[in-house]
Amino acid sequence: MKAENKNPKGEYVMKLRAPALPLITVDPYFSVWSCGDALNFTPTVHWTGAKNEIFGTVTVDGVTESFLGYRNKIKKMTETYRDFDALNTRVTMENEKIRLFVRFMTPLLPDNLTLLSRPVSYMIVSYESRDKEKHDVRINLTVNATLCKNHALDDDGVDVTCPEIEGLPTIRMGNKNQRPLSESGDNIRINWGYFLCAVKDPAAVWEKEPEELWRAPLAYRTSSAVKEGEDRLFLFAYDDVFSIDYFGTPLKSLWNRDGKTIEEAIAEAAKDYPVCKEAADTFSDAMTAKAYLSGGEKYADLCSLAYRQVIAAHKLAVAPDGKILWISKECFSNGCAATVDVSYPSIPMFLLYNPELVKGMLRPIYHYVESGSWNFDLAPHDVGQFPILHGQVYGLNRETGKLQDRFQMPVEECGNMIIMETNIALAERNADFAKEHYDTLKAWAEYLIRFGDDPEDQLCTDDFAGHLAHNCNLTLKAILGIAGMGILADMLGDHTAAEHYRALAKEKAEGFMTRAANGDGSTRLAFDRPGTYSMKYNMVWDKVWGTGLFPADFVREELETLISHTNRYGLPLDNRADYTKSDWLVWTATMADSRTLFGKFISPLWRAYNESASRVPMTDWFDTLSGLEVSFQHRSVQGGLFMKMLADDGKLHL
Repeated sequence: MKAENKNPKGEYVMKLRAPALPLITVDPYFSVWSCGDALNFTPTVHWTGAKNEIFGTVTVDGVTESFLGYRNKIKKMTETYRDFDALNTRVTMENEKIRLFVRFMTPLLPDNLTLLSRPVSYMIVSYESRDKEKHDVRINLTVNATLCKNHALDDDGVDVTCPEIEGLPTIRMGNKNQRPLSESGDNIRINWGYFLCAVKDPAAVWEKEPEELWRAPLAYRTSSAVKEGEDRLFLFAYDDVFSIDYFGTPLKSLWNRDGKTIEEAIAEAAKDYPVCKEAADTFSDAMTAKAYLSGGEKYADLCSLAYRQVIAAHKLAVAPDGKILWISKECFSNGCAATVDVSYPSIPMFLLYNPELVKGMLRPIYHYVESGSWNFDLAPHDVGQFPILHGQVYGLNRETGKLQDRFQMPVEECGNMIIMETNIALAERNADFAKEHYDTLKAWAEYLIRFGDDPEDQLCTDDFAGHLAHNCNLTLKAILGIAGMGILADMLGDHTAAEHYRALAKEKAEGFMTRAANGDGSTRLAFDRPGTYSMKYNMVWDKVWGTGLFPADFVREELETLISHTNRYGLPLDNRADYTKSDWLVWTATMADSRTLFGKFISPLWRAYNESASRVPMTDWFDTLSGLEVSFQHRSVQGGLFMKMLADDGKLHL
């Protein structure tokens, strides 16, 4: 077996059966996945499940078989191996004559934001002879108009050209009626811009495929001869022209802000493939090793599968002032953009690898609040619906144009913003970013002080469960938010305020432990509901920061009680239902004081993704008895799985 199948100790590891394999993962629009037991069992799809079709075949001595995507009248190669890590997906296919190696890689390197934003992804195909004979082998690839249209049968036609890129025969297709940033939504694909596919073979030619061979209205194919041991490089790219509507200003991404064309980006990507491959392998190996040392083989599998999804649920854009924006899409939730309580669970991954991206999440929120467009003393939930950022849409009455109070999450979002800001300051050992928004943060801290001790009937991030008064988890968030404000104040030299915040946090933590107690070592879902339970995931920051608000014995008893409620596929979120949230489960597990107890939380989560019949990009909301998705997929919140690595890293510890 390949080295990728071994952990850092050199021991063989049975890899997780991914419910869906990432192939092309760039942003919420440029997304291609394989959701079958083999790469050629099902059509390739967008993360939403809509077809985003790429079809690959290999012709060996005149006989053609498929290796990628699906057609019912073509014989399939046999998949014998598949593997993935943070930045690579590798599949091996065989027939009686050859062994075909297919690799997908998008160089989403967190410390190189220009490269991370470049919308070019690679597929590399090579082969070796199985029967020791020489063979005539051609790699054939077909792409179709589903890759540049919201719906394959939209009335608008498709423009097709073949731009000249030296040594790279290229097909370019896009909607004839170009309306950049003209619509927003959740279950939608891009309907503007241009999809491009290039092959590094000057002899290759793109030609229109007969419609009787393809179910979509338009498809183009190419064919490339390849020698044994030779890599054939294919490049997939998408030029969205403009990436984000930022309060009325159309923004470009980082890669093209200075005028670089997509053709130039493709040529650049072809030349620097060897460097990108090495960098991707180095990053992926280091991440796998770090995750393994932190939480074991199954934990490393989960983090490896999550990484590309988390990145590709965002778009990197450049604000008018030149600063980066890292805009999330709330995938299969409601399509909201820059949602605060979606950013919050995702930050462990970015705090580990590049805190600047967390700043990029917060900048749209601060801009919205401090521009005077937000008229509340609490933090907003979002700033729009992806990719149009014009202000909060969650809870918006579209008839009156007013936000409905019952949809606000005041304690939730105020606490989230302060905690995220605290983590940025600790990660950088510098609170200059917080200083720019100190008055806003103090106002939100005041809200937590006034209303966080026993929250009234309101929503929290787990809004799918409905309103809940006296929510113990919200009180924990308020306590940690106040503690975080004390850290920020101290770092900014406001020591009197810092002492005030620290004292309040300590006082409220002591009160919480008394009021939330069930009497058996566990705590309640809500203060007025004895005998209930819930994951107290917000408490994890006390461990990460080392603030010492909650004694180790208190936390240990809480976790030992919680673990008794675990089902085959994980610990339920709380006693009200059998479903769970993967991000909060890992945050809860991170508070464990032993590797053994941590593993008891993680093993059922790994099993859920390994066995679930829901063949979709990682869902974070699923049933712990059936393993089936309830809703939500491809969401950035899976960045929360990196919490154990973040805690063990120690970079945020006071």
